[in-house]
Amino acid sequence: MSHFSLDQLATYKLVIARGSFTGAAEVLGISQPAVSLQIRQLEQALQTRLIERSGRGIRPTAAGETFLAHCAHIENAVTTAIQSVAIYQQAISGHVTIGTGATTCIHLLPPVLQQLREDFPLLTVGVRTGNTSDILRAVEENRVDIGLVTMPASGRNLAISPLFNESFVAITAEGQPRQALPLIVFESGSSTRQLIDEWLLDKGEHAAPVMELGSIEAIKRMVRAGLGYSIVPDVAVQTEEDRLGLRVTPLQPPLQRTLALVMRQDKVVTRGMTEVLNGLKRRV
Repeated sequence: MSHFSLDQLATYKLVIARGSFTGAAEVLGISQPAVSLQIRQLEQALQTRLIERSGRGIRPTAAGETFLAHCAHIENAVTTAIQSVAIYQQAISGHVTIGTGATTCIHLLPPVLQQLREDFPLLTVGVRTGNTSDILRAVEENRVDIGLVTMPASGRNLAISPLFNESFVAITAEGQPRQALPLIVFESGSSTRQLIDEWLLDKGEHAAPVMELGSIEAIKRMVRAGLGYSIVPDVAVQTEEDRLGLRVTPLQPPLQRTLALVMRQDKVVTRGMTEVLNGLKRRV
């Protein structure tokens, strides 16, 4: 009987998804030789070659393709078995990973996570941040259980459910008019930046930012210093503390973004994941 570990199985899937041992190693945070060793041990256990090198990298052999088709079923069977036992436990436990953008992480998640910790002390909720494409890939690769991303979003085998709409506002330093100030905005590559660029273009304005920053708090600090104006989600300036030193004005015409929950279609939803989903839905 062949013996292999779930870690080896997950590594194999990641190697195929990334198309290289090096790419998988970067995601896993281990060395490339360690990834190669896991794949070699898996092939020895199955007594067949699963991966072959081609001119453009690596690809699965015919046996590898067959094995890959069973990987998701194996993972789901294990998850189902664990969950079937967990229903006999009174306490909700386990680990759930949320993936989302930095702004949502800072301004929306803390009260949700605080309430979950109070209600379910044995449940561990981790958070990873990134732009929409990063989070979608992490969900597809099972590195993130639940994604909270800015629409539009799409992907293979993903279930995407719009959660709520969020408005944008303009911010300047107190006492400063927006006119003639340079633009300070989110860095390129994010869905939020794309929405802002399109909104400006519709108004006949070309986005020519003086600063492109990856952190909402960095943007607000620069604006408070009088170095420019910015367009940000209103969740970032909802409290008096968030608004300190800032003048907040609505946009005309209005600009909104839709945040959506993303999960794999074949994901087995644990009791812990259910409570996390409920917590996010209650928050909005």
